[in-house]
Amino acid sequence: MIHAELSDDHGIRIGRKRVARLMRAAHLQGVWPHRFVITTVQDADAKPPIDLVDRSFYAEYPDRLWVADITYVPTWSGFLFLAAVLDVYSRKVVGWAMENHLRTELVLEALQNAITQRRPVGVIHHSDRGCQYTSYAFGKRCQEAGVMPSMGSVGDCYDNALAESFWATLEREVLSRRRFKTQAEAKMAIFSWIEGWYNPHRRHSSLGYRSPMNYERHALEHRAA
Repeated sequence: MIHAELSDDHGIRIGRKRVARLMRAAHLQGVWPHRFVITTVQDADAKPPIDLVDRSFYAEYPDRLWVADITYVPTWSGFLFLAAVLDVYSRKVVGWAMENHLRTELVLEALQNAITQRRPVGVIHHSDRGCQYTSYAFGKRCQEAGVMPSMGSVGDCYDNALAESFWATLEREVLSRRRFKTQAEAKMAIFSWIEGWYNPHRRHSSLGYRSPMNYERHALEHRAA
């Protein structure tokens, strides 16, 4: 990541091994993720959609496959809950919402933000089997928007691995470094990270060390050429 930043943005020609050696000499290292707890409550009476993804987290174009999940952010004034929708093609966060509750309105707001921003046609929306995603209101909104719901099995992180990876990145780059006194403080920090860093600048090795927005922009220019 540091090597890509130096080479791409600053034009510095330097080998990966030298970057690693200099970082060791300066006692610098990447931050490793800690265990991040996510709570999913299944509705035993709900009939969830089938799994349309089967752990194949690949999309050839934007807005073909989204993944969604919910996590919590601890603050001194109680938990803040964050729902996010990511585009598998670019890893971009295309919709998100934060509230102090876990009701269906939380995931509906995140979904609506994604729909408003991207205006997809026939996108698959993959999530776990949390009661918010199996609710009537959520299913109805998906049907109205032409979104195809998909859900993995119960209690298996690999069935929504890309979303789990995003939470690990959030925890490593934001939550493990700060303690929030208020939910408003946490909201501002997460907003700044998603919209000010993650989407426009955060490099991904799986994207050729481009950020989500730059990856989409580069792919669009390549197709137009």
